[in-house]
Amino acid sequence: MRRYRPSCRIAMETEDEQTETDMLLKNQIIETEIEDLTNEGLGVGKWDGQAVFIKDTVPGDRVRALVIKVKKTYAYARLQEIIRRGANRVEPVCPAARACGGCQLQMLSYSAQLVWKEKKVRDTLTRIGGFAGDSFPVFPVLPAESTLHYRNKAQYPVGRGQNGEPQIGFYAGRTHSIIETEDCSIGHPGDREIIECVRTWMKEHHVNGYDEAEGSGLVRHIMVRSAYETGERMTVLVVNGRRLPAEESLCRSLMALPGMCGVVLDRNETRGNVILGRDGRVLAGRDYFVDYIDGIRYKISYRSFFQVNPRQTRRLYETAVSFAGLTGKETVWDLYCGTGTISLFLARQAARVYGVEIIPEAIEDARKNAAENGMNNARFFVGKAEEVLPRMYEQEGISADVMVIDPPRKGCDEAVLRTMAAMAPQRIVYVSCDPATLARDLKYLAGAGYRVEKVQPVDMFPQTCHIETIVLLQKLNS
Repeated sequence: MRRYRPSCRIAMETEDEQTETDMLLKNQIIETEIEDLTNEGLGVGKWDGQAVFIKDTVPGDRVRALVIKVKKTYAYARLQEIIRRGANRVEPVCPAARACGGCQLQMLSYSAQLVWKEKKVRDTLTRIGGFAGDSFPVFPVLPAESTLHYRNKAQYPVGRGQNGEPQIGFYAGRTHSIIETEDCSIGHPGDREIIECVRTWMKEHHVNGYDEAEGSGLVRHIMVRSAYETGERMTVLVVNGRRLPAEESLCRSLMALPGMCGVVLDRNETRGNVILGRDGRVLAGRDYFVDYIDGIRYKISYRSFFQVNPRQTRRLYETAVSFAGLTGKETVWDLYCGTGTISLFLARQAARVYGVEIIPEAIEDARKNAAENGMNNARFFVGKAEEVLPRMYEQEGISADVMVIDPPRKGCDEAVLRTMAAMAPQRIVYVSCDPATLARDLKYLAGAGYRVEKVQPVDMFPQTCHIETIVLLQKLNS
């Protein structure tokens, strides 16, 4: 009987010979064709029915790779050579793209990125949510106007090199090893001069970067926030201490940069991965910046959430408001409202809007933003959505005609979903940054008497695996 031999070939190399084997072992070289991408952007090859995940590859590539980890049903390998390029492979713009963990798809053409992201949403809704492929329309992804230099926020880790020099850049994929870079291809173009200003100050005044292993060193992160409409910029230094040497010198240099509106020191002396601490003070200027979206003025403090792609945010919110189908008579709840960005979009077309957010500084911003834009029909609450919503509904009787939810990546707490079902709004607009938790929550709501009407993916994060998705759910008649 002739033995089946898969399309992947493994070469066991020694000094004087090369043989073939059907066993997949660590440190062997394999040759395979990439058929798909995982949700994290890893290329998927096959060996004898076993998946092999290879970073920095795209569908259609034929590659040679080194096996680095073998599990029972899958393995990981490191790209060694591209034997044949896939039709949609392009050259990454950023020279650090392969080492850096930020942009997983820079080697894939943008048109192919959009097709893959739409497929990712469809497949996840079917696999996790259990929805049939033809249950509702999933529209093509709304593409970004700009695929480079679109981010208004970046957090640069700062470490200490072998020679004591400051290391500033981004973490390598799945590690906390810093890849030094002076310019991020998806970051704001002005970030580079801020980084260089801080680097120069650190060298001149012998300021150490942070050492995670020892918990020593002063500067941990440089956070930069920028406004695309007003041109304002803000610099936040996250430090392992209470003061900076030569504070005035640093502030003079930073405040001299175009658009710089404030320099903030954030104290974080804890061990762990959380970037910001609990204590901050203004070193120069102010601790917020101002930006506009569709004519609405927003003040955003350095701790507050604000969509990182302002050019796409307008399209995202316009789509969400259109899904809400407002006539001017509705009561709308906006859960996980941040600084009230989408709340104020809704308030222009609703009778009243209630927003909930756990971060006090964000709610303070939301209230100020509503007042400064003359919107008296928006009210905001500080707290966890799963605690505030049931209390306001059960104790004060505040219900909703329309619910808009934009939760973090982990999705909604079940208490939120349960209360939403009890309040029984006619329409729910779910804005999600994670298709998996979206599918899980939609499955719950479908079981609670709601029908998914339509799905619109929006590409807020070109060059990465992330995709924003807006879903309209309609209450079924009892």
